[in-house]
Amino acid sequence: MSDTAFTSPQEVEVAFYAALARADLDAMMAVWCDDEEVVCVHPGAPRVVGLAAVRNTWQQLFSDGPRLKIEVTQQVVSAGTVMAMHNVLQHVQIDGDDELHPPIVATNIFIRGAKGWRLLAHHASPTPDLHAGDPDAPMLVH
Repeated sequence: MSDTAFTSPQEVEVAFYAALARADLDAMMAVWCDDEEVVCVHPGAPRVVGLAAVRNTWQQLFSDGPRLKIEVTQQVVSAGTVMAMHNVLQHVQIDGDDELHPPIVATNIFIRGAKGWRLLAHHASPTPDLHAGDPDAPMLVH
């Protein structure tokens, strides 16, 4: 874990998305808490638990180098003194791909410990293409 002391969940989140855009593995792992129960779910992928497994998935994703531009919008925040949850829409643009993709919905959970705020869980899922199919069809949640 990094010696960086993040003073707020927002600081951690900014560092997370900057590391993601740069494909910087060390910076990415610096935002995660030093806890074997960390959880990461990438869009369309299985749940990964534990620091080594989380690091491995980011290492695989970053193997091609920086190629993402990410804009975060529509942040919904629930925060307390030791835990915070941010739910955001991630608008991801891949280098060389001019197609506009539906946003990815992500939930980031942060905890505050002795060394400041850190990321405990990141769960990102694709959103449905709301323009496909019958626009009058009801949306089912479960």
